[in-house]
Amino acid sequence: MKEQNPVQIYWSLLNHKNWKMYIAATSKGLCYVGSHNQPFEELAEWSVKHFPDTPLVEEHEKLKPFAKEMVQYLDGKRKSFTIPFDYHGTEFQTAVWNALCKIPYGETKSYSDIANFINKPAAVRAVGTAIGANPILITVPCHRVVGKNGKLTGYRGGLEMKKQLLEIEKS
Repeated sequence: MKEQNPVQIYWSLLNHKNWKMYIAATSKGLCYVGSHNQPFEELAEWSVKHFPDTPLVEEHEKLKPFAKEMVQYLDGKRKSFTIPFDYHGTEFQTAVWNALCKIPYGETKSYSDIANFINKPAAVRAVGTAIGANPILITVPCHRVVGKNGKLTGYRGGLEMKKQLLEIEKS
């Protein structure tokens, strides 16, 4: 059964120090964090795919609480988020995204660790696909997932962004 779309998606550009990314929320919570330095079209394409016929409304005021926690994180002053999320995915994707939220700040896990955590040890590839579909970068910390050998692997925001986020968490 397809969930009913929210009436509107509110968006704003988070522009802080060398970080620039679009963020979006519904009335229920943060629903999207874009890749670093990507154009508005990234958000627009995601919105059309996941919330067809839902207007995107520029609304800096409504996004302030979300932007505030993200800025605190980017400044190394926040280790977890208290803002509400509103992500939509399959049952499997949601299980993976919830597992990502349990990876402690400053630590990394492998794709197999996540597959084992959700009791689907053979679903390592599917876990990777679900992680790649994570709409809420940073706050749902998919950047904390690395290859089994500890090497950085794919990231929707690009490997440089992933590296920078892991550096923030090392300090």
